[in-house]
Amino acid sequence: MRMIRGIAAAMLALSGVLCAAPSAFAQESGSFSVIATYVRDFTSIEHADGVYFGGSMEGSTTTLASSGAPFVEGGHNLSTCVVFGKRAAAGLDLQTACTITNASGDTLYLTAERRAGDVEAGGGGQGELELAGGTGVFAGLAGRCGYQTSYLANDQVITTTDCTWHRE
Repeated sequence: MRMIRGIAAAMLALSGVLCAAPSAFAQESGSFSVIATYVRDFTSIEHADGVYFGGSMEGSTTTLASSGAPFVEGGHNLSTCVVFGKRAAAGLDLQTACTITNASGDTLYLTAERRAGDVEAGGGGQGELELAGGTGVFAGLAGRCGYQTSYLANDQVITTTDCTWHRE
């Protein structure tokens, strides 16, 4: 009987260590590749110094490759973005803020800037995004990454990125 209790106690202690292991050994840096698909809803106005536009993009992200948590290869997340920009003789000035939410309700915040290309169907361009922390598994995440956006017909938008991150 003592032997059974000893084995049970050892198994209980081992299960506690294994359950604590993911947080104790959480990655402090890594990389991932993502594709995001959105439907945009922009409004634009002619103005004295160019065309101003803004609106929202709603969609999802899929992690294509990852070095490990918190980005899960094959994982899908919801994404909501607010976009504001100006197109003038000097070029494009586009600012975007997105909140990405995983299945557990954890959120990742990012901001993006683009100064090249356009926002018309058949267009797009390259820009830079910044990981700006988040909640849950994304808390403390930081990094800067390039991205590529393509605008399709029917207000569809595709964005891809290969990114490295670290915890602050």
